[in-house]
Amino acid sequence: MFETLTPAPPDPILGLTEAFRKDENPAKINLGVGVYKDDAGNTPVLQAVQQAEARLVATGVDKSYLSIEGSAEYGAAVRALLFGADHAVVSGDRAVTIHTPGGTGALRVAADFIHRMFPGAAIWISEPTWANHVQVFQAAGLAVNTYPYFDSSTNDIAIEQLLAAIDGIPKGDAILLHACCHNPTGVDPTMEQWRTIGQHIGERGLLPFADFAYQGFGDGLEADTAGLLALCESNPELLIASSFSKNFGLYNERVGALTLVGAPEAAEIALSQLKICVRANYSNPP
Repeated sequence: MFETLTPAPPDPILGLTEAFRKDENPAKINLGVGVYKDDAGNTPVLQAVQQAEARLVATGVDKSYLSIEGSAEYGAAVRALLFGADHAVVSGDRAVTIHTPGGTGALRVAADFIHRMFPGAAIWISEPTWANHVQVFQAAGLAVNTYPYFDSSTNDIAIEQLLAAIDGIPKGDAILLHACCHNPTGVDPTMEQWRTIGQHIGERGLLPFADFAYQGFGDGLEADTAGLLALCESNPELLIASSFSKNFGLYNERVGALTLVGAPEAAEIALSQLKICVRANYSNPP
């Protein structure tokens, strides 16, 4: 059977890294993957991470299985980082969090959840977007559509076209937004634009889904949550895929989370369904 297979095309992002490794030009620069490098070209382990790892070794934490949704303490820390410890979403028990293998794992679990719970829903992504979004969502069975985002003539957001597109999306569909540091354009909405986008999404009855891969790399850990918090003003329900691969330098340890916001009872019910999606994917988190 295997002899009938043909080679798959290289990954558009990681394939570029492979080409970089094979290139013998001493002046080469890798612009394909967003990984922090110091002046010597190395990717250091952050001092904060080293200290945390030393504490774990000293306390002798075991390697037993985590629960399907992961550590409750981890989930609470994620929510505090996303919203702030005193935000109404947190204090009102309106959010639940599962520990996922990176932000990509969170995207896939959310996609499975949407497709399983709302089989008629499609997901809308910006044009352009991160190259892996399309195949992650399609692999989960979601129909993927695009909305206009970037105006190359002004190097800015095509806000009027974006809002008009939102107003035409069928009620009940999901819309993916980059919470900060839009990939690949690097152009984010202003606060006024975030609020307007959130209002249009809420009025249209869509499910906002924030991909939060770069928290801290825009204006700071707290400042970068402004767009997410603006979405909360007009939307009682959200999904957030967050990653610590970048801001903690945990690239190969795949540390991420999926947070769901809703009414307290509804969020707990949704968590039970998210756990089914996790069990069918990677069983329980790293």
